[in-house]
Amino acid sequence: MIKDKPVQTFLDELASKSSTPGGGSAAAVMGAMGAALVSMVCNLTIGKKGYEAVDADMRALLQRTEALRAKLADMVRADVEVFDKVMAAYGLPKDSDEQKAARSAAIQAALKQATDVPMECARACAEAIALSRIAAEQGNRNVVTDAGVAVMAAYAALKSAALNVYINTGTIRDKDFVEQRVAELEAILTVNEDATAEIYALVKSKL
Repeated sequence: MIKDKPVQTFLDELASKSSTPGGGSAAAVMGAMGAALVSMVCNLTIGKKGYEAVDADMRALLQRTEALRAKLADMVRADVEVFDKVMAAYGLPKDSDEQKAARSAAIQAALKQATDVPMECARACAEAIALSRIAAEQGNRNVVTDAGVAVMAAYAALKSAALNVYINTGTIRDKDFVEQRVAELEAILTVNEDATAEIYALVKSKL
């Protein structure tokens, strides 16, 4: 599986002429990195002197961030698989009217799946941003910058995932589907733009 490959191999493949892995996979990796950094803050807070009052909160946060990290890591593979489905749909025969209709329907179905994968990534990245706030507020001050890097990685991943939603919705004919996804996405972006700035400022204030 792509997520189990060495980092250098992943980067080499990302830089290659191959269409996959691409920006969607990179977004998922960035989001997973954000979640992992929140886990790091938790692990360096749990059991530490002076942080006894937040120990239970940090343990609970760690469980959430580790589940989120696994979810985002799986999205690296999901992005590749859904891209392959879109390409396969475009490659269907189109010699007859029946073939053209079947090909068009397959393309539209695949594009919806290709929209929902980065949408799910965007939702997960928004969760990573929210969890980084807890780490920044309650975590070990000696690693507060890691909470700051976490929120920036998660926000970059969110914005990157958004681009993949936009490009796919641009060719989907189901207007209700498009409007619903875009409205949800833009609400997520608006909330988390402000949240990211707040968390970054919070981290900087502790330096």
